[in-house]
Amino acid sequence: MERISDVLIDEERIAKRVEELGRQIEQDYAGKAPVVVAILKGSIIFYGDLVRKIDLPIKFDTMAVSSYGSGTSSSGNVKIKKDLTNDICGEDVLIIEDIIDSGNTMKALTSLLAHRGAKSINVCAFLDKPSRRTVDFEADYVGYKIPNEFVVGYGLDYDEKYRNLPYIAILELTD
Repeated sequence: MERISDVLIDEERIAKRVEELGRQIEQDYAGKAPVVVAILKGSIIFYGDLVRKIDLPIKFDTMAVSSYGSGTSSSGNVKIKKDLTNDICGEDVLIIEDIIDSGNTMKALTSLLAHRGAKSINVCAFLDKPSRRTVDFEADYVGYKIPNEFVVGYGLDYDEKYRNLPYIAILELTD
């Protein structure tokens, strides 16, 4: 059993921060045409909102990468479930992620894309939980740093539920 206990970040704050991130990314990538990679499924809502705030000739791609399964904590075992469609050798790559927790997934993914010859790799995470880090990894762009709570909404789920909530909420699990 689970229940929403508190709204951590409301719709208005989400919209404002996404716009700020879009402006910063647009400035930082001026004169470039980055490949913007959505990490499925969790980042897709953030990705859709964010790319509409970036006035650049961006290229879209997606990956499905998992280290969670149906649990609430990372298994530490990173799996690529869906790979990129296009070659990223020589490309500026911007990875869009919903949340960075342990850092394992992003560390493994950025290493993989560097090995594939990406010209540059940056990560934009909507949420960051630095207290849960098990590896040394920091995103280049972060929407919000949050406490060590299990959160859902705005693309984040618990066992495939709650992704459609328009806000970020704390989910309490009960027996």
